[in-house]
Amino acid sequence: MLDLDRRSAIGLAAALPLTTGLSALLAGTAHAAEPASGAAAWDLTDLYPTPEAWDAARQKVLAALPRLSAYKGTLGTSADAMSKALVDMSDVGKEADRVAVYAGLRSDEDLRIAKNSEAAGIANDMYSALGQATAWVDPEILTIGKDKVDSFIAASDTLKRRFAFRLRDTLRMADHTLGTEAETVLAAASAPLAGPGEIRSQLVSADMPWKSITLSDGSTKVINDAAYTIVRSSPVRADRKAAAEAVFSVYGQFEHALGAVLTSKVKGDVFRAQARKYPSTLAMAVADDNVPESVYRTLITEAGAGLPQLHRYFELRRKLLKLPDIHYYDIYPPLVSLERKFTLPDMRTLTLAGLAPLGPEYGKQLGTATSAKWMDPFPRPGKTSGAYMSGGAYDVHPYLLLNMGEDYEGLTTYAHEWGHAMHSLLTVSSQPYELSNYPTFTAEIASTCNELLLSEYMIGRAKTKEEKIYYLGMRLEGLRGTFFRQTMFAEFELKIHEMVESGAGASGEAFSAAYFDLLKRYQGPQFALDELFKIEWAYIPHFLNYTYYIYQYATSITAGTWFARSILTGGKAERENYLNVLRAGGSEYPVDLLKRSGLDMTSPEPYRELIAGFGKTIDEIEALMG
Repeated sequence: MLDLDRRSAIGLAAALPLTTGLSALLAGTAHAAEPASGAAAWDLTDLYPTPEAWDAARQKVLAALPRLSAYKGTLGTSADAMSKALVDMSDVGKEADRVAVYAGLRSDEDLRIAKNSEAAGIANDMYSALGQATAWVDPEILTIGKDKVDSFIAASDTLKRRFAFRLRDTLRMADHTLGTEAETVLAAASAPLAGPGEIRSQLVSADMPWKSITLSDGSTKVINDAAYTIVRSSPVRADRKAAAEAVFSVYGQFEHALGAVLTSKVKGDVFRAQARKYPSTLAMAVADDNVPESVYRTLITEAGAGLPQLHRYFELRRKLLKLPDIHYYDIYPPLVSLERKFTLPDMRTLTLAGLAPLGPEYGKQLGTATSAKWMDPFPRPGKTSGAYMSGGAYDVHPYLLLNMGEDYEGLTTYAHEWGHAMHSLLTVSSQPYELSNYPTFTAEIASTCNELLLSEYMIGRAKTKEEKIYYLGMRLEGLRGTFFRQTMFAEFELKIHEMVESGAGASGEAFSAAYFDLLKRYQGPQFALDELFKIEWAYIPHFLNYTYYIYQYATSITAGTWFARSILTGGKAERENYLNVLRAGGSEYPVDLLKRSGLDMTSPEPYRELIAGFGKTIDEIEALMG
């Protein structure tokens, strides 16, 4: 899936795949799919009945591009002319989103099917062509000027209701919007600038010589990225150690090559920032959603101040796992074991019950959605890894791809991704298409809030001390992974961009040194930290696929924690305050939207509240330990 830069065309909001790694009224019946199923459980015919129908829609989008280009020079003639052109472009963009969603989902069903992967590539080419055909729009709006644009908005209900926010946002970006020719060139450059991420993906998927290890049960496993994420949680320390050594020793062999790839990616970011006349890559990255740079820097500062609590957690982990010392490969297994299986119907029932504080209307809509064939829940050969919600098909409904095990992590992933889906459903019910593409800054709030509400439900119904420690420990691990770890990634991302921007030497070796310094600070003095892990930066695909994206996981769990607390301690007003944030979609700048709801993300207080809650959870576990 491709997320169109807002500048590519006013109102053309592409679908954003929302990922996790780090998610009560029943209606209908749960999915019948089983883990061993050989076919996808979702029904894509809601998008297009056949591949032929999809291709016809794609061709229709391409056929419309000359018509969209022909609007050039007409936007300033009258309010009606501007409205007509923007509506047409928006309608074409909406169909393009649907085309891309279908192609992406079909490809991810089975990556071994070449024709489906090719179709996804063709859909990306369609987006690139659409961006080039409409690259003139923002420069022309700037030429028209604020006074005339405002008069057109006042004269047209359509402009006022559907396009006013984006028009004024374009005017806000005047200093960073180029002429038509330059904008066309930058739109065309989007594909080659994505090259570093594609190179890493190819290396990891096809070319790196992954090692096999023999596990404690006598089985043999090839340790690639996906296998490592499974074995690293093993209760057997020798297995965790062997898996870590296997995967990171291979990454270490490619330190120079992957360093060159990441340097190329960062230089591409610097090129775009300089072309758009930003003082830095960070300024460019946060400008699109009008997020103050202070949010990014306050997050890093407050996470750093909270590291003593993180270090307390690592010592608690060492004690509960009965380890003589603690290594980096000891941070993933649960603090205590939970021998409980969660089937898909169990996940649905528990999620609906856990989210009951969000009200009967939310529960009814979630119950109906989870009974439909919108989700492909279990792993199978050829299916893409990870989990995401694709909500870009505005006139249809969200789709969810997951790769769950029948365990508690699978349950939280289920709740997380359905949080994204409900966010999309609430937005679509309240906003026109042009304002339905909510920013990433708020996207992860719905998912993390769901996880926290579910966690509270499970803790409150734990039947034994060990079960309660398990759920409390999983809460701590979620906060560690989503707040502290993602903030460390954000600090690393800022560091490597500043290295390139200042002209300092950039290489795999330099990146590893910078990353290892951060690891030592975040993990604390009690860690026996092996140099093997300095290459972990190469294991994180976000550094090559996005620019300053990761920090929003940390800000989102901070906001999700704040909203979950207000919902659980408040009443209907607090619940509606939260749901109204979800309904707002992309109709307001995210920091302003949250501030209006009572949450100021520019202040250190929300981060301090999260860290204090993290410490209180450690206190609870220590009290249970006696």
